[in-house]
Amino acid sequence: MIRLENLTKSYKTKNERKTLFKNVNAIFPEGKNIGILGRNGVGKSTLLRIMGGIDYPDSGRVITDKRISWPVGLSGGFQGSMTGRENVAFVCGIHGVWGKDKCKIMNYVQEFSEIGNYFDLPIKSYSSGMRARLAFGLSIALEFDVYLVDEVMSVGDVHFKKKCEDIIKEKRKKASFIIVAHTTQVLKKNCEVGIYIENGKVRICQSINEAISIYQNSV
Repeated sequence: MIRLENLTKSYKTKNERKTLFKNVNAIFPEGKNIGILGRNGVGKSTLLRIMGGIDYPDSGRVITDKRISWPVGLSGGFQGSMTGRENVAFVCGIHGVWGKDKCKIMNYVQEFSEIGNYFDLPIKSYSSGMRARLAFGLSIALEFDVYLVDEVMSVGDVHFKKKCEDIIKEKRKKASFIIVAHTTQVLKKNCEVGIYIENGKVRICQSINEAISIYQNSV
């Protein structure tokens, strides 16, 4: 179960304070893969960050009994002066992964990222593509009930996008996904239900096609 209870979120711009959500209440369909749509700037990525615990609402809360990932592919949380290996080890420690399980994750991330010797070099020396590969590999290597995915399948080359899609397909056998993507084909392929965000309101749709139709009629 994932429930938003009186969720309010705003941020300060140069001249004013912009409110993304105000006293939002919503219950996400359980056990379903969900696509989130809305125009740029309505708060799609912000909502994922709040659900993933890396951003906080002004008031209200997210109530859940699920293990929810941080947004898959997020590379902003890496420590630039640490190597890729050290960053992966640090995240494993945060999530209580040690011993053989930690070694398996380290090997998996190194193999998936395909960055060669850069795995043992500081993150600050990586290209944006290398960061994305490492971030996705680390996110998906850990086990969660719900994975949050924010536009990660829109970056990288064809080979990388295919790897992302294949892994998500495999993970969907045991976990569910909440995906933000502007490419409607990605949502149709991976999601059953949809959420449309507009004017600070979160609208739960019974099907992803319904949400896509509402979105396309709004742009």
